[in-house]
Amino acid sequence: MILNLSDRLSRLSANTRLVIWLVLLAAMALLAAQALNRGAGVQSDILAMLPKIQEDPLTQRAIDRVEQQLANRIYLGVVSPDQATAVKGAKQLLSALQGAPEAFTQVQSADMQGAQALNRFYFPYRFHLLTTQQKDLLASGQLAKLEANTLAQLYNAFGYANSQLLSQDPLLLYPELLKQLSPQRRLKVVDGILVGQELAQDATDRTSLNKDRQGNSVAIVMAKGVGSAFNPKAQELQLAKLQEAINQMRQSLGSEQRVSVLKGGALFHAAAATTQAKREVSSLGLASLIGVILLVWLAFRSIMPLTIAALTIATSLLFALSATLWIFTQVHLLTLVFGTSLIGIAIDYSFHFYCERLQSQKADSGITATNAVARVFPAASLALLTTVIAYLAIGLTPFPGMQQVAVFCAAGLLGAYLTLIFAYPKLASSAMKPGDRALGLAARYLNAMQTIARPLSGLKGVALAAGLLLVAIFGLNRLGVNDDIRALQQSPLSLTQGEQRLRQVMSGGTDNQFILVRAETAEELLTRLEALSPTLGSLQHQGVLGNSVNLARYLPSQASQQEAYRLQGQIYNKLPQVLARIGLEGDLAPSLMASFEASVNETITPNNFFASLAGELFAPLWLAPDGTDAQAHAHAHAHAHAHAHAQIQAQAQAQAQTQASDKTSDSDGATYGAIVLLGGITDLHALTQAIGPLSGVTLVDKVQDISDVMAKYRSLTLSLLGLALVVAGLIFSLRFGLKMALWITAVPALAALLTLAGLGLAGSPLTLFHALALILVFGIGVDYSLFFAESHRGEGVMMAVFMSACSTLMAFGLLAFSQTPAIHYFGLTLLLGIGLTFVLSPFIHTLTRIDK
Repeated sequence: MILNLSDRLSRLSANTRLVIWLVLLAAMALLAAQALNRGAGVQSDILAMLPKIQEDPLTQRAIDRVEQQLANRIYLGVVSPDQATAVKGAKQLLSALQGAPEAFTQVQSADMQGAQALNRFYFPYRFHLLTTQQKDLLASGQLAKLEANTLAQLYNAFGYANSQLLSQDPLLLYPELLKQLSPQRRLKVVDGILVGQELAQDATDRTSLNKDRQGNSVAIVMAKGVGSAFNPKAQELQLAKLQEAINQMRQSLGSEQRVSVLKGGALFHAAAATTQAKREVSSLGLASLIGVILLVWLAFRSIMPLTIAALTIATSLLFALSATLWIFTQVHLLTLVFGTSLIGIAIDYSFHFYCERLQSQKADSGITATNAVARVFPAASLALLTTVIAYLAIGLTPFPGMQQVAVFCAAGLLGAYLTLIFAYPKLASSAMKPGDRALGLAARYLNAMQTIARPLSGLKGVALAAGLLLVAIFGLNRLGVNDDIRALQQSPLSLTQGEQRLRQVMSGGTDNQFILVRAETAEELLTRLEALSPTLGSLQHQGVLGNSVNLARYLPSQASQQEAYRLQGQIYNKLPQVLARIGLEGDLAPSLMASFEASVNETITPNNFFASLAGELFAPLWLAPDGTDAQAHAHAHAHAHAHAHAQIQAQAQAQAQTQASDKTSDSDGATYGAIVLLGGITDLHALTQAIGPLSGVTLVDKVQDISDVMAKYRSLTLSLLGLALVVAGLIFSLRFGLKMALWITAVPALAALLTLAGLGLAGSPLTLFHALALILVFGIGVDYSLFFAESHRGEGVMMAVFMSACSTLMAFGLLAFSQTPAIHYFGLTLLLGIGLTFVLSPFIHTLTRIDK
């Protein structure tokens, strides 16, 4: 079939082929223009590339709610030995960021109005509210201890007793309740600004640097960025406004003031990763570009092969971009980064064409470009078919990133192939300079391979195969996997240390994991939240958990409120005696008793709580089944709890949108839910074990779920790669026979196997990015094998393979030296894989010739 197609093409003149190629270029350009008119463009948000997992409705709503409230937040700490200076600096930062609404919103520090709102809301319901200690004392009949506490407050100069409060709350139960509602924290409020103190982390932390830090005041400012922290445009705007605000603050305070700013949040990690990646790609890219130019010049001593190679790559990118924009509307920057790997394959067509011409003109000086195209046509066609099949197989996965990369690369390779077939006969028809030296070197290398291979056909061959197998087994046995997305983050030490200092001041922050509690009714949900509270308290006491935000603290169940009312009845049933024992006038009793009896049915409900200003603080944590829940009331106040439980997000890639699986179904959408925020987790396994027995309680772990997704698609990619090898072998057997097909597929298969073993020996854990790089190793390995199998004289192919391997290693192998983990993994795999492919392909080619 391929030979028949080659014969038909050979009947077309070079000019006709060029016209066809130009028409194809025009069609793809028109396709791209139409896509751009429809609003197509470049997508720069990394989160858009991650796969979406179908969650049950309640879990998905919880995930969306947490992301909406806590994502893209930044935290700043103005550090100074002088508290007044730190507060002044924080005020100036607060004012400057509030003046940049295009970059930041919800800019705040302490929210005094929120605390006052809590006080105003709870007081009318005081007869239905008690602290845990108050409940225990009343339940055990120890009213005398409550009376003693009241007397202590009455005679304490710094107590909170006053005549108005005593007339409505004679035992001063309500102030203790307010203290329980306030989260435990090391922060204090100074002139409307949250302020903390830097302390040594432990008793052994006595370095001079930490001694200098001890006693520093840290004034906290929080804000939420407009747009995703991973969007380069939003990132650039926010960083510019923030730096401008910091510069203005420092100028205002004066150079004599020792002031520094601690930073925390995904914005700073994303910005650091972007800067590092740009720096590395630009420097390594420039080095590889210069290397490829020198390689082509030294091989062909002409500018024309370089021009044709550039034209091939340009056409390849046009086809790739047009197809991707047309199908997906948006092409992602990550697709462009990984998609540029097609250059390593597309340029091979140019190398094989010119090397075939060099080799052929030694025997026939009249060889034309059309003849050279005809000779490489079968191998190029099979190589295109198998490589495109591999990419499209990867594209079948429900991973948006992989789908885009598959379409981009498949379309790009098609464009390079069509350029070879239709443009080269005309555009690359100029005479070639003699290449005897380069071809001679290639011939000597092949002869050396044949010399090595000849004695290996017997027992020595078996011994060599056994040795390679042992090395592979040893390396594979040491190969581990690490799909944790946190391992893909390499932020500068100055950033991570500063963020850790800020976390310590802010009592640990809020982690990415949270607890989702669900129930069929609101009352059942509140009961389950109350049942969860002792477990969380125990975990905090054990040091497993730093803090938590549980609605049960602020919204007690009806059963709990009725129990508190019943217990307070012990006080009001003996009110005259109680008043007498604490020295209050007896005439207070009638009005107090009337207030107590009138409030019998006045309880806090979710409806009246979330309709209040106090409830708005916690509205994002409540999920009602009809969807018209507390979210409608959640404005800026929803972040007041962040004063003690502020989120310091430490992940670059980490803001991914794939989420945790919930084992409980919620298909009817009639379930209530509540989110419990967690902070300072030190033992995630212990936390999971502790909440496991509780009914309706699950841990939603975004980081772990993203890692699970990465693991899933790593395994799927490797499986599809194995399937692609099998399919390629079957296709090759139709042309070469089964035995030769096995030899051809042995190159990429063995290269991939030894690459994985090499990763194990190098101590590099296997990730999705290694698997993606193996796709390129497969494509290039198949190309090398096919061209050797089709060639009657191997020196031209050897020269082309050498140039291809060098250009690919210079373009992508250098990425192994990157400090960005994902890029490093991609480059390291290519460095090993392409190097092994280069060594194996002529060796196996020589063995096939010996076998013949």
